[in-house]
Amino acid sequence: MVTKLDGDSLISRALPALALTLAAGLSACGGGAGPVDVADLPKGMVNSIYPKPRDYPIHGIDVSKFQGDIDWNAVAHSGVKFAWIKATEGGDRLDARFQANWDGAKAAGVPHGAYHFVYWCRAPMEEMAFFEQNAPVEPDELPPVLDVEATPTSPTCHRHLTRQGAIADMKVMLEEMERHYRRRPIIYTTVDFYEAILSDGAFMDYPIWVRSTKHSPAVKYGSRAWAFWQYQSDGQTPGINGAVDRDVFYGTKQQWAAFLREPKARPPLAPLTPQPVETAAAQSPASAAPPASEQAAAGSSDVSSEPLQPAASDEQQ
Repeated sequence: MVTKLDGDSLISRALPALALTLAAGLSACGGGAGPVDVADLPKGMVNSIYPKPRDYPIHGIDVSKFQGDIDWNAVAHSGVKFAWIKATEGGDRLDARFQANWDGAKAAGVPHGAYHFVYWCRAPMEEMAFFEQNAPVEPDELPPVLDVEATPTSPTCHRHLTRQGAIADMKVMLEEMERHYRRRPIIYTTVDFYEAILSDGAFMDYPIWVRSTKHSPAVKYGSRAWAFWQYQSDGQTPGINGAVDRDVFYGTKQQWAAFLREPKARPPLAPLTPQPVETAAAQSPASAAPPASEQAAAGSSDVSSEPLQPAASDEQQ
């Protein structure tokens, strides 16, 4: 038995990834304008028409105990501008490196925040009580993050996850996070969870942090505005031995500075400056090919659904 997504929740899966949104129409925290049929695009252009991670100036990482002992001064000097640190999972699992990572990032001057990995078989307020017990409230911290993922290989949680039930639990947790930390929480989601639970417009008034290691977010998340993009799971960063997740912030350096200055509960979503995008006419065969890192993550150049990243427990990631 595994935690499963309700079949009624998969309406959006009936529409394969043919609805793309062009980055030229970016607004709010990301997204685009108008659908584009993949079949109408020349081979090799699916990834190239969208901004790449390198087109965004503010890069960061997210870490847990699996990164081991981190040299946060080296991380800071490498150009990393932010870090989200795993704090808790469910109602009784504290990440073994949370306090060391929290203190290290703070001492090195790396803007940082805590995230909670949801275990769908715990009562929402029980999870939030445990998160609040372990993740401090500090004036310079980033907003808290609610990490919501399907957990199909969980050996202990056999809950049949429905859209209605997941949204109800998320609402409780998000509202409690905002009450306690006085910052609007951020939702982290994977493609499969987004398509099954959130793609009908749920929680549009919350910033979203999306995982998409194969494509630009616009390919899988359509016109949904995003604030952060986890684009790589096997990145390399000075100060960390081994792989680490890498992320970008949607916005300019000035907008990042404003984000850090105004940690309000409900910050306004001011329009952001679109990032530069190479036009189709400017693409050459060489420049149209996705970066090697994207090819490796994709395993192919098609646009089939991004495979589910098993998340029985974030302890496995």
